[in-house]
Amino acid sequence: MSNITKVLATGKTRTTGTDSAIFSGNHEGQLDIHLTTPGNPAGREHHFAAIEAHPTAEQLFAGAWSACYSAAVGIVAKQLKVALPANTAVEIEVDLGLGGNAYFIQARINLIVPGVDAELATKIAHGADAMCPYSKATKGNIDVAVNVITA
Repeated sequence: MSNITKVLATGKTRTTGTDSAIFSGNHEGQLDIHLTTPGNPAGREHHFAAIEAHPTAEQLFAGAWSACYSAAVGIVAKQLKVALPANTAVEIEVDLGLGGNAYFIQARINLIVPGVDAELATKIAHGADAMCPYSKATKGNIDVAVNVITA
């Protein structure tokens, strides 16, 4: 299943609790987070409202994915000999939703590269999507839209 021949890094966390009392951390101490489910501030039942008292798993996944994707954008741009503007950004939106009685996630990757030619920016976006391990992990598992914003 995996093509890894050399492990470069390993992230390990331990998560305990449910609903509003979810705690996730690592043994090294860099991560110590109180999480909640979407719309479940301070122990309310699952209303999936728009207010969260603590980060959600979807937000953390989007943050980790966008960091990885941003690095891939930089690598692809260098390979193509493209100087990216200083205000280049990656926004990843991860939705949690229902399909029938089952929970699913879907995502949108927005590569923001003001002033870059749209065709070239699209090439960078798709190259980064092909390179990023998070994008590879989600390929065929969730719906993902890749968008390029050059204005």
